[in-house]
Amino acid sequence: MNNCIFCKIIGGEIPSYKIYEDEKVFAFLDINPVNPGHTLVVPKEHHETMTNTPDELLSYMNIKSKELMETIKKATNADYVALSVVGLDVPHFHIHIIPRYHNDGMEHFWPTKQYKEGKAEEIAEKIKNI
Repeated sequence: MNNCIFCKIIGGEIPSYKIYEDEKVFAFLDINPVNPGHTLVVPKEHHETMTNTPDELLSYMNIKSKELMETIKKATNADYVALSVVGLDVPHFHIHIIPRYHNDGMEHFWPTKQYKEGKAEEIAEKIKNI
């Protein structure tokens, strides 16, 4: 993909702080980290979203992310490590691995909301019936 920033990082056109690479995935530090050690795991093949990433590759990425989570937790002395798939910032599927600390000031990773009376049941039924 010519204009994809992650494809350019994988190809070495844009510098990165690479922490892992194999024939299928490339992992590097996020340049705008939630906490130091925040890592992105991307497939070397360009797939815009999780839903159009082949299942075999998606499974491999999750297994590799699990391995990297332990390594990153040890390297950063994190209390725990969060894994997130957001998909809003770059149209190249990626997994965020984020070291977290009990006192990092982020009680909630993102703002949460409450369902109005009856809305949870309504949404659940819509999802189950599609």
